[in-house]
This record gives sequence, structure tokens and C-alpha cells, in this order.
Amino acid sequence: MRILIVDDQRILRDGLATIIGLEPGIEVVGTAVDGRDAYSKVVEWRPDVVLMDIRMPGMDGVEGSKLILKHFPETKVLILTTFDDVELIMQVLENGVHGYLLKDMPAEAIISAIQTVYNGGTVLQQDMTSMLLKELKKMSEKNPEKTHPLSHHEPEGLGLLTEREKDVLALLGQGLNNKEIASSLFLTEGTVKNHVSNLIAKLGLRDRTQAAVFSVRHLL
Repeated sequence: MRILIVDDQRILRDGLATIIGLEPGIEVVGTAVDGRDAYSKVVEWRPDVVLMDIRMPGMDGVEGSKLILKHFPETKVLILTTFDDVELIMQVLENGVHGYLLKDMPAEAIISAIQTVYNGGTVLQQDMTSMLLKELKKMSEKNPEKTHPLSHHEPEGLGLLTEREKDVLALLGQGLNNKEIASSLFLTEGTVKNHVSNLIAKLGLRDRTQAAVFSVRHLL
């Protein structure tokens, strides 16, 4: 598994490279200082996973991720962030990144998240998503037009969902996985998987990450 680490702070960048590089089966192919540098390194080295800081001078992680995923959609992007970056997190998730992590998380959690996205999963931790929900509610109350431009009418596609699909969508927005959703709604995992596939298709979304973002945006 080939990893690129992107952060404008050298001490954090090099520290992550050292820690992650010690993990068997993981090779840190290089580091980058901002989004544009990251894109250049992706072109050159073709990493499997990019670990990307969200706030950087020059091109930030939002634009850098968007550029990488546009030209290299097979590349997995995992964002490093803080709770102060609520709106930026939503933007990168809508752009198609595969999850987000707090910068102060332990090394083993970061490595586990990298392995998750490499294997096709997403990293939407329930406690972090819950915090995002709370912050977005505050933001929408202060400035609903800015935070929720579609808040005055039902988003396109939402009316196509069954009530059960809406239930599943709401739990996706809380960061729950299929097993947890199944337990919450007293369904089998297979049924939940079918509901997730159906609602993604009906809403015209790419994957469950975008479905979770849609849920946070429109089911507050």
C-alpha cells in the first residue's frame, strides 16, 4: 500500500511519515506541502492513499482533493482535520473523499483508517459526525441560506425514497455502518445493504459517503 502524506507543517508531515512507514505492508512514497504539490506528487508516484491536511496555505486540502479525484478517481483521499473545520469537511466529502480523521488521533487509529479506505471503505466516525451535525445546526440557524441553500424546498430525489430508506439515510448521516443500522432498525444487514444501494441510486449519488453528507445537509 503506497501512501502520500500532505501537510504544510514539516514536523507533523515527517512525524506521520515515520510512524506510518513503520507499519508492515505500508510504504510512504513521499510527502507534499499543499494541495497543488500533492497533485504533482500523485501524478509522479501514483499512491494508493493520500493523507491530506484540510487547511494549508496555497492550495488547501479541499481544492487539492478535488483536483486529485477528478484526474485520478481510483486514488483514495483521507482528510486530516479538526472540529473547527465543519464546513470544509462537508465540502471535501461532497467532492468525494473517503473519510476524515482528527489530527490528534492515535497512530493506530490513523493506520486503521488508511487500511479501511484502501480496502474500499469510508471513515465517518460516529462521534465526529455527531459533532458535525450539531455545528451545522448552529450554522444553519445563524445563516440558513449559506449553510443550506436548498433548505426551503425538498431536495431533488428525496421524495423518491421510501420511509424506510429515509430512516437508513438518517442513520448513514450519523456515521453508522450497515451492521449498526440493521441493529437500530431491526433489519438484516442484507436488507440494509439493499436500502443503501437503492437510496444512492435514487438520489444520484456516488457512494455511501456522499449519501451521509446528503443526510447531514438535508435531514437536520
